[in-house]
Formats: sequence, structure tokens, C-alpha cells
Amino acid sequence: MKRIYLDNAATTPVAPEVIDAMLPFLRDTFGNPSSTHWHGRQARAAIERVRKQIAGYLGASPAEIIFTSGGTEADNCAIRSAVRTHGLQHVITSPTEHHAVLHTVEDLAAQGVVKMHLLQVDEQGRISLHELKQLLEKHPKALVSLMHGNNEIGTLNPIEEIADICKHYGAFYHCDTVQTMAHYPIDVSKIPIDYLAGSGHKFHAPKGIGFMYMRKKSKVHPLITGGAQERNMRGGTENVAGIVALGKAMELAQEHMQAHARHIRSVKQHMIELLRAKIPGVSFNGTSANTDNSLYTVLSISLPPSPHNDMLLFHLDLQGISASGGSACSSGAVKGSHVLAAIKHPAERGAIRFSFSRYTTREEVEHAVNVLQLLLSTDNPVELVRKNS
Repeated sequence: MKRIYLDNAATTPVAPEVIDAMLPFLRDTFGNPSSTHWHGRQARAAIERVRKQIAGYLGASPAEIIFTSGGTEADNCAIRSAVRTHGLQHVITSPTEHHAVLHTVEDLAAQGVVKMHLLQVDEQGRISLHELKQLLEKHPKALVSLMHGNNEIGTLNPIEEIADICKHYGAFYHCDTVQTMAHYPIDVSKIPIDYLAGSGHKFHAPKGIGFMYMRKKSKVHPLITGGAQERNMRGGTENVAGIVALGKAMELAQEHMQAHARHIRSVKQHMIELLRAKIPGVSFNGTSANTDNSLYTVLSISLPPSPHNDMLLFHLDLQGISASGGSACSSGAVKGSHVLAAIKHPAERGAIRFSFSRYTTREEVEHAVNVLQLLLSTDNPVELVRKNS
């Protein structure tokens, strides 16, 4: 059975060029970058090359880039550091943020450190900039944490406008760009973002490596103590091979961003057209069906009520199709998607998230839609699986 991977918002396959770039740092250049001998200096030089490279892509200075284990750590560090460093008492966010943001703010609120304010979202997951301004008029010295692109429903926030509003009121802006980093150009020299999070495994680097951008005026109180690494802002020996891989993945993405975007948008639009033609009653969550005004790597679909909806992802998997019902970080959770709940998605309708990368083909999405059509048209999906196995 040919297996088809359509869950790239959860993680992406590591690019062959990225593997080639990191192998020497697993095999030969294995020194501890904190060591002063030759082996250590070679590792340190590699880290600083990547730091400068990523800073260049973002319009930042190298000193503003801190390597982390991924997006969750970067979000945690940014939010907690901003609150502590600047004595902030209010955090404004939305109910559709990733749990790396929501749970962090909820934890601070439970401790009595901050008051949490949730912006309302409409049925497509869009915030109201007017409501944001109203809250900032009441609480100008606040942290605003609003993501760029939603990982479940594909809705994009207007980060340029949000950043300008925050700057106008003297608030600090933290942006989770985990889903959009290396897919969209982001220039912090033009967009006044104070903190930004990125994660390599969303753009074909390995898991376990990411970074935080922190504007110079801010200071990080490390989440992880015990060493002076990352300019005393993140203790622990650096993941040298992972950092090198992150740099290579970013380089490939930046060099081919427009071509990759054209390909992925084409594949996504093809799937939208097939779904509309073959699945009666299908609809789309968030703005994900708008290939020009949504996170182009994500397509969230809503299916008519059916007794088979609860097991649909399981049956797709048995047919060789890997997809998701929402955020992969909630896998195994008893509760459903907090994002779908926030946009009032009808509980009786099934929801599937398909997500794409530059390696996804039109033939793969055609096969996935055909399998989905078969599963929805049969009274016994289990028997269908037996016949095709």
C-alpha cells in the first residue's frame, strides 16, 4: 500500500539537502561549542553563521536570535520574559492560539501574575482589530500575543496592522509564526514585532530545533538555567547539528519561497475543487478554502453529519492516508479542538485537516479525495478497508 502524508502542519519530512548539511556535525564536527579548543571553535563558528543567516532573513541583528528546542519553548520564553521584564499585568490573546500560548498565559493568570483578555473571533476565526484597540485603550501596557497563521483552520492575522496598533499604544507584540516561518517573508525591521517564535520541523528541518527573535529593547529571563549558553539567555549545550539543519532548511525555503508557494497553492486548489465535486455537503473551516487569503499549507474541511465521522481519520489511516482532525499537539486528548470550538463548528459535522508541503503531489490529493469519497459513501467502512487491504 502506498502511504500518503497530508499532515505537514504537524511536521514535515526532513529535506535530503538538510540531512546532508547536518551529517558532518554528527560525525566529524562534534565539539562542544562552549569549548575553546579547535573542535569547540568549529562548532561555535557554525552556530554563529546560522544565527547571522536567520537574522538576515528576518531583518534582525544576530544578537536578537536565540536558539531553542522549538516553537513551544520559544513561545513560553517570550511570554514569560516579557511579563517579567516589563512588569506587565495584562495579556491580550485569542481563543484560537496554539496551546503553547494559551496554556502559558492561563498559567500566569492562575498564579495571579497577569489578567488574561481573550479577543472574540468570528466564524472564520478572525479577530476584531477594533476590539483590540478598545482593550489597549484600557490597558496600554500589555502584552499582545496573536499568531500569524492558524495551524488548524488556516486563518491569517494581519500582523502588520496588529504590530502598528501595539506600537501606537506602547504595548508589546509577541507573534507565533511557527506555521508561517519560511513560507511567508517576514521583516521585523519593517514590522514592529517584539517577540517571534519559529520551529524548524515545520519547514523540513528536524524536530527539536527552533528559535526566538527578541527585539533589543527586551531582555530574556531564561526558562532553562545552568549554563551561559545563548548569551546567558538559554542554558544547555546547543544542538549544533540541529542548528545547522535549521539554517539549511531556511536557506532552501528562502531561495525557493515563491516557487514552493505556487506549487502548494496549486495542489491545495486542486483538492478543493475535487472535494466540492465529489463530496456532497462539504464545507471549509476558517478561511482555508481561500488560497490567496489563508495559510496556503492548510485546508480544513467540514463534513455532513454521519455515524462514521468519529472513526473517519482511523479509516483514512487504514487506507494509507495520514491526515489530522485538528492540532497534532492535542492528539490523544479527550477534549476536541479548542479552535473548532471557538469558531462554533457544529459538533455533529466531521472535521479533517489536510496540510501540504512542497513534496505533496496532485496525484496524492486525488487519491486521498477518492478514498474519502468511498469511505463516506459506504455503510460499512470496515468492510471497505478489508476489501482494499
